[in-house]
Amino acid sequence: MRLADRRLSLLLASASLLAACASTPAVQTVAPPPAAVAAAPAPAEPVPVTSLVKEVTIPHEKFVLDNGLTVLVHEDRKAPVVGVSMWYNVGSKDEPKGETGFAHLFEHLMFNGTENLPGDYFTYLQQIGATDLNGTTSFDRTNYFETVPTGALERALFMESDRMGHLLGAVTQGVLDNQRGVVQNEKRQGDNRPGGLVFYKVLETLFPVGHPYHHSTIGSMADLDAASLNSVANWFRDKYGPNNAVLVLAGDIDAATARPLVEKYFGSIPRGPVNNVAQAAVPTLAAPQSVVMKDNVATTSVSRYWPTPGLLDAQLVALDVGGSVLGGLASSRLDEVLVRNEKLATQVSAGLYAFQRVGIFTVSATVKPGIDPAVVEKRLDELVADFIAKGPSEDEVRRASVTEVGGRIRGLEQVGGFGGKAVTLAEGQTFAGDSDWYAKNLATYASVTPTDIRQAMGQWLTKPALALRLEPGARPPYEEAKSVTVKGGKKVNKNARAAQPGPKRELPPVGSLSALDFPDVTIVRLSNGVELQYAQRNAVPVTQLALSFDAGDAADAPNGRGLQSMVMSMLDEGTTTLSSQKVAEAEERLGASIETGSSLDRSSVTLSALSANLTPSLALLGDIIKNPAFDPAELERVRTQRLTAIAQIKKEPNGIAQRVLPALLFGDNHPYATLAGGDAAATERFTRDELVGFKDAWLRPDRMKIFVVSDRPLAEIQPLIEAEFGKWATPSVPAGIKQFTAPPARPTHARIVLVNRPDSPQSVISGGQITPADPRNNIEALQSANDVLGGNFLSRINMDLREARGWSYGVRGSAQLSEKAVPYVINAPVQADRTGDSIKALNDDFAAFLGKKGVTGEELSRTIANRVNALPGQYETSGAVLSAMMSNDLFGRPTNYQETLAAKYRSYTAASLDQAIRGAIDPNGFIWVVVGDAAKVKPQLDKLGIPVEVIEAR
Repeated sequence: MRLADRRLSLLLASASLLAACASTPAVQTVAPPPAAVAAAPAPAEPVPVTSLVKEVTIPHEKFVLDNGLTVLVHEDRKAPVVGVSMWYNVGSKDEPKGETGFAHLFEHLMFNGTENLPGDYFTYLQQIGATDLNGTTSFDRTNYFETVPTGALERALFMESDRMGHLLGAVTQGVLDNQRGVVQNEKRQGDNRPGGLVFYKVLETLFPVGHPYHHSTIGSMADLDAASLNSVANWFRDKYGPNNAVLVLAGDIDAATARPLVEKYFGSIPRGPVNNVAQAAVPTLAAPQSVVMKDNVATTSVSRYWPTPGLLDAQLVALDVGGSVLGGLASSRLDEVLVRNEKLATQVSAGLYAFQRVGIFTVSATVKPGIDPAVVEKRLDELVADFIAKGPSEDEVRRASVTEVGGRIRGLEQVGGFGGKAVTLAEGQTFAGDSDWYAKNLATYASVTPTDIRQAMGQWLTKPALALRLEPGARPPYEEAKSVTVKGGKKVNKNARAAQPGPKRELPPVGSLSALDFPDVTIVRLSNGVELQYAQRNAVPVTQLALSFDAGDAADAPNGRGLQSMVMSMLDEGTTTLSSQKVAEAEERLGASIETGSSLDRSSVTLSALSANLTPSLALLGDIIKNPAFDPAELERVRTQRLTAIAQIKKEPNGIAQRVLPALLFGDNHPYATLAGGDAAATERFTRDELVGFKDAWLRPDRMKIFVVSDRPLAEIQPLIEAEFGKWATPSVPAGIKQFTAPPARPTHARIVLVNRPDSPQSVISGGQITPADPRNNIEALQSANDVLGGNFLSRINMDLREARGWSYGVRGSAQLSEKAVPYVINAPVQADRTGDSIKALNDDFAAFLGKKGVTGEELSRTIANRVNALPGQYETSGAVLSAMMSNDLFGRPTNYQETLAAKYRSYTAASLDQAIRGAIDPNGFIWVVVGDAAKVKPQLDKLGIPVEVIEAR
């Protein structure tokens, strides 16, 4: 686990990838390069980590308002957007007894309108085309962030200042009750997952009662039930003053422009009490603790946990790199021994969770079926002890450090979001009082030594640990909320307010907004005819490349579901010259990321390379795709891992639904009737010859296209790719052919398929139908109309089940585009006692919207504004551009497609959107899959008048 990947984010909201079609492509077709430039490049050594660290720089200016608000401004003119990130120095560690979960509850309340902006904040953010927008809470801080078009920055600052200084007058008892219910459903959603109760036990055991990290950020049901208007108002007044906050603006802005705007909107907010954030010592267990927990898991896992120092400790980097070497990297010690060599475990991990005051170091292993867990525990302890005694090698430390620094370089292409430049600056200022903390931290990664790591591991991992074993079995009774266990109760005034509203403030207008400038795409061909599509983005020194094959899950035979994904997972498990261990080590040494993946229609191998290491990274990629060994011993190991993963998917509620719904929609023999994870019976019998045969039939140059986004020019990139792939010959065996058949007719009456999952505090509702929509013909109208119905936070179904009723943490409906079909699928996790009511509400919402209550004028205005204004932010990064290029190719769109979207969106009317969605979705055509406790749920479903069939998980 790498520190850069650990941001403890509890919420996720991102704008969906937009689609539409249009006119003349901004594309240049170029002939193959002359033979001379196809010569193999000279071998290249990886760039030292010390050189890579110099690439990570975020120049910025800092100023502090009279009221104590700290402001950081970083100028980045690559796109006409600004990342706005507001960090409050308050988290769950600051909560007193009886008020657990308050910091996170307030994160929700601060999205529910202010004195001058009534209603949901997402309404106003969507009107200005904000992207990467959300809020998160951790033990140590609460943050809000959005990336906005430059012309909308002043309005975004007004909005952030209004919820800082003008919130309480808008917090009513009704708002509090509703968001309490939403948070409790968020808690149920996490708790409902297999192993979802483990972290509570870890915190309770490692940190004594009264310790700031003893309780989780989500809080307890009882404390959430007890939250009153008065208590939450006092919490806000004490914690959310400007002097406890850091505001970061990163992007198309400079400090001279930003300062008067920040002073205008934040300057009048008075200081609040100083939040003396909780101090917390690192505790030591009096003696080793051993805990056995049972849950709805497929196989046993064993773990060890130690309390350690936190983010600001001098040993942070040593512990983090030590965790990567031990069990975080693909080449880690635990992987090599327990998974690859001794085959005692199917999965391992190790790493440091670093919080502000303390940390938790953990090692874990998922026990291979048929192996005694005690044997794995003993071996795990021996390997940890050996690592502590001997420490890592120089090469291991270098690989871990390069991997960390490479991840930081990639992350800093983005100005906002969960992990971009704004977050990096805010984190250092909030936790260390130093906005340049990131640079000093990375310098330590470049200089950490094996001795540093051995000493740190020896100091902290020789102390008493918590040994936790999670076994298959019945979990203990669930702690429910009073709103579920106790019906009725005293009447309350839903209109009561936490405070009286203050003077009215005027919302500033939005300035001029820039149109999207999508990079020009150049198409060339390699010597063997393979098409290469290239675009340049130079914000970071990184090259993103994808080899896309016309295969995907649809290439599987009906009796061989999972063969394609198994082949893809075997590609980097060793080549004819490199073992799987050596492949992993080479990737890490280069700071590269090579991943295999698939969709319904395409199989892909992607490379994210530091451009300085591009030549050797391409050589490694070429070896992986052209020369996979499919070693029989590795095949058996991967087979066991996949069978274990399938068994676990069949325990997870969303996984169960994903395995059941496709066959119900398409029929068992259709190429799109996929099984998430694959068919266990088929996976057990796949032979090496079948894997080789699939690769030769599908993963071959005549079925491949290459997509590249790089900071380096095409003249430099093309010869390197030509040298690696230009002479790759097509095998003599025939290419594979997908066998598409017509899916069953859409039902004329709804049906429900109930999958029994006992003791589930939530039910997962997944509904679907196949639409007649064509993914290549005006699909944008359907997608735009669905923004109103189910496609984003403000959609009708989410606002009903989450914001109005408080029965769910989030509900979505989406038109899922594939090459040959467009199914419409709904996902709605809901509290168990409201399962039947939720299906009824969804049916009512669809019937109304597809009947007489279609798109309103306000919904049309908001949707079109959001889709048009969000375009520059959606394609800010090279990864987003690469994904768009591949999508354009899949659906036969011109390469300038994204630049034509704004005009198309502006042409829509409420009537045209109504027509598009009503022609696609039948409110009576849904097949509903419900995964939940049948004893609690079936009586509710029986009252709906819809046929109910009870089945077992597939």
